Amino acid sequence: MAEPAKKKTLISHGIASQNRRARYDYTIGETMEAGMVLFGPEVKSLRAGRATLSEAWAGERDGAMYLFGCTIPEWQAGSTVAKFEPGRPRKLLLHKKQVNELIGAIGRDGATIVPLQIHFNDKGIAKVVLGIAEGRKKHDKRNAIAERDWARDKARLMRNRG
Repeated sequence: MAEPAKKKTLISHGIASQNRRARYDYTIGETMEAGMVLFGPEVKSLRAGRATLSEAWAGERDGAMYLFGCTIPEWQAGSTVAKFEPGRPRKLLLHKKQVNELIGAIGRDGATIVPLQIHFNDKGIAKVVLGIAEGRKKHDKRNAIAERDWARDKARLMRNRG
């Protein structure tokens, strides 16, 4: 007897997409949460966990913040009427004070705004976590790896001892 096909579960609460590489490539300073302007099929695609943040960044356009380079693929079961462009810039919903703070951070040398994750809050609304980041040099990345490895080894030694 054939097993029934497993239905892919949708994410109602929790992380839809992460940019794990960002914490390696950048030193993350302050973080803040922002809403996004999305179409209906984009939300369904996010709930399926299909977004890509690896090449994404946030920037200012016409006095508002936008998310560039984030790819949310089209929802397969969507109608032909509700098609959208997967890589389009998406407007971020922030207060004016937050926008001014982010624009000021961009003005500093070497600072950029990187999306760290997209998640759904308790109300089921998609949010993106933005981090003000400064690029790391190659030797800084090696130091971060060495510190992480030492912390892991130290925890293992302490666990085995006691």
